[in-house]
Amino acid sequence: MINSSLQIAGITNPTILDYFNTINQEEFIETANLFNENGVLYAPFESPLEGKQAIASYLEKEAKDMKLEPKQGISENLADNLELIKVTGKVHTSLFSVNVRWEFTINSSQQLEAVKIKLLASPQELLKLNVKAN
Repeated sequence: MINSSLQIAGITNPTILDYFNTINQEEFIETANLFNENGVLYAPFESPLEGKQAIASYLEKEAKDMKLEPKQGISENLADNLELIKVTGKVHTSLFSVNVRWEFTINSSQQLEAVKIKLLASPQELLKLNVKAN
Protein backbone atom coordinates (compact mmCIF):
# COMPACT_ATOMS: atom_id res chain seq x y z
CA MET A 1 0.00 0.00 0.00
CA ILE A 2 1.23 3.48 -0.86
CA ASN A 3 1.17 6.07 1.91
CA SER A 4 -0.31 9.40 1.04
CA SER A 5 -2.49 12.12 2.44
CA LEU A 6 -4.91 11.75 -0.48
CA GLN A 7 -8.49 12.10 0.68
CA ILE A 8 -11.62 11.60 -1.38
CA ALA A 9 -14.89 12.79 0.13
CA GLY A 10 -17.08 9.74 0.78
CA ILE A 11 -14.37 7.15 -0.02
CA THR A 12 -12.08 5.34 2.42
CA ASN A 13 -11.41 2.14 0.45
CA PRO A 14 -7.61 1.63 0.42
CA THR A 15 -7.63 0.01 -3.04
CA ILE A 16 -9.22 3.13 -4.54
CA LEU A 17 -6.76 5.41 -2.74
CA ASP A 18 -3.87 3.22 -3.93
CA TYR A 19 -5.16 3.41 -7.52
CA PHE A 20 -4.92 7.20 -7.55
CA ASN A 21 -1.68 7.36 -5.58
CA THR A 22 0.17 4.83 -7.76
CA ILE A 23 -0.87 6.54 -10.99
CA ASN A 24 0.09 9.97 -9.66
CA GLN A 25 3.48 8.54 -8.65
CA GLU A 26 3.82 6.82 -12.06
CA GLU A 27 4.05 3.40 -10.39
CA PHE A 28 2.04 1.79 -13.18
CA ILE A 29 2.99 -1.82 -12.41
CA GLU A 30 1.72 -1.24 -8.87
CA THR A 31 -1.49 0.19 -10.32
CA ALA A 32 -1.94 -2.87 -12.55
CA ASN A 33 -1.33 -5.16 -9.57
CA LEU A 34 -4.45 -3.73 -7.92
CA PHE A 35 -6.49 -5.57 -10.58
CA ASN A 36 -7.37 -9.26 -10.42
CA GLU A 37 -5.86 -11.55 -13.08
CA ASN A 38 -8.68 -10.86 -15.56
CA GLY A 39 -9.24 -7.25 -14.55
CA VAL A 40 -10.30 -4.83 -17.26
CA LEU A 41 -9.54 -1.15 -17.78
CA TYR A 42 -12.03 0.73 -19.95
CA ALA A 43 -10.12 3.86 -20.97
CA PRO A 44 -11.58 6.62 -23.15
CA PHE A 45 -11.17 6.06 -26.90
CA GLU A 46 -9.62 2.58 -26.37
CA SER A 47 -10.69 -1.04 -26.64
CA PRO A 48 -11.00 -2.70 -23.23
CA LEU A 49 -7.59 -3.61 -21.79
CA GLU A 50 -7.66 -6.99 -20.04
CA GLY A 51 -5.02 -8.32 -17.69
CA LYS A 52 -2.31 -6.73 -15.59
CA GLN A 53 0.32 -6.62 -18.35
CA ALA A 54 -1.97 -4.89 -20.85
CA ILE A 55 -3.06 -2.39 -18.21
CA ALA A 56 0.50 -1.61 -17.09
CA SER A 57 1.67 -1.18 -20.70
CA TYR A 58 -1.21 1.15 -21.50
CA LEU A 59 -0.63 3.28 -18.40
CA GLU A 60 3.12 3.47 -19.09
CA LYS A 61 2.36 4.84 -22.56
CA GLU A 62 -0.67 7.04 -21.87
CA ALA A 63 -0.64 8.14 -18.22
CA LYS A 64 2.88 9.56 -17.86
CA ASP A 65 2.80 13.12 -16.57
CA MET A 66 -0.92 12.91 -15.81
CA LYS A 67 -2.13 14.02 -12.43
CA LEU A 68 -5.41 12.60 -11.19
CA GLU A 69 -7.36 14.76 -8.80
CA PRO A 70 -10.24 12.76 -7.33
CA LYS A 71 -12.72 14.90 -5.40
CA GLN A 72 -15.66 12.85 -4.15
CA GLY A 73 -17.25 9.46 -4.48
CA ILE A 74 -20.05 7.11 -3.55
CA SER A 75 -20.22 3.36 -3.19
CA GLU A 76 -22.93 0.76 -3.53
CA ASN A 77 -23.06 -2.98 -3.06
CA LEU A 78 -23.73 -5.15 -6.11
CA ALA A 79 -24.61 -8.83 -6.44
CA ASP A 80 -21.92 -11.53 -6.06
CA ASN A 81 -20.05 -9.68 -3.26
CA LEU A 82 -19.00 -6.89 -5.62
CA GLU A 83 -18.88 -3.20 -4.77
CA LEU A 84 -19.28 -0.33 -7.24
CA ILE A 85 -17.43 2.86 -6.33
CA LYS A 86 -17.91 5.99 -8.43
CA VAL A 87 -15.43 8.84 -8.05
CA THR A 88 -15.54 12.22 -9.78
CA GLY A 89 -12.67 14.62 -10.22
CA LYS A 90 -10.23 15.98 -12.78
CA VAL A 91 -7.33 14.75 -14.82
CA HIS A 92 -4.57 17.26 -15.55
CA THR A 93 -2.00 16.98 -18.33
CA SER A 94 0.42 19.51 -19.78
CA LEU A 95 -2.09 20.11 -22.59
CA PHE A 96 -5.46 20.13 -20.85
CA SER A 97 -7.59 19.42 -17.79
CA VAL A 98 -10.84 17.49 -18.01
CA ASN A 99 -13.57 16.41 -15.62
CA VAL A 100 -13.70 12.64 -15.21
CA ARG A 101 -15.77 9.94 -13.52
CA TRP A 102 -14.07 6.69 -12.55
CA GLU A 103 -16.26 3.64 -11.93
CA PHE A 104 -14.51 0.90 -9.95
CA THR A 105 -15.88 -2.61 -9.54
CA ILE A 106 -14.14 -4.29 -6.59
CA ASN A 107 -14.42 -7.90 -5.46
CA SER A 108 -14.53 -9.19 -1.87
CA SER A 109 -10.71 -9.64 -1.93
CA GLN A 110 -10.40 -5.88 -2.56
CA GLN A 111 -9.07 -6.43 -6.10
CA LEU A 112 -10.27 -4.36 -9.02
CA GLU A 113 -12.48 -6.32 -11.40
CA ALA A 114 -12.97 -3.36 -13.72
CA VAL A 115 -12.31 0.36 -13.95
CA LYS A 116 -14.29 2.50 -16.38
CA ILE A 117 -12.99 6.00 -17.07
CA LYS A 118 -15.57 8.41 -18.45
CA LEU A 119 -14.74 11.90 -19.66
CA LEU A 120 -17.34 14.40 -18.47
CA ALA A 121 -17.00 16.84 -21.32
CA SER A 122 -19.24 18.16 -24.05
CA PRO A 123 -18.58 17.08 -27.66
CA GLN A 124 -17.11 20.54 -28.32
CA GLU A 125 -14.70 20.16 -25.39
CA LEU A 126 -13.70 16.69 -26.60
CA LEU A 127 -12.93 18.08 -30.07
CA LYS A 128 -10.67 20.71 -28.50
CA LEU A 129 -8.85 17.96 -26.58
CA ASN A 130 -8.28 16.04 -29.80
CA VAL A 131 -6.89 19.13 -31.53
CA LYS A 132 -4.52 19.92 -28.64
CA ALA A 133 -3.28 16.34 -28.43
CA ASN A 134 -2.35 16.18 -32.13
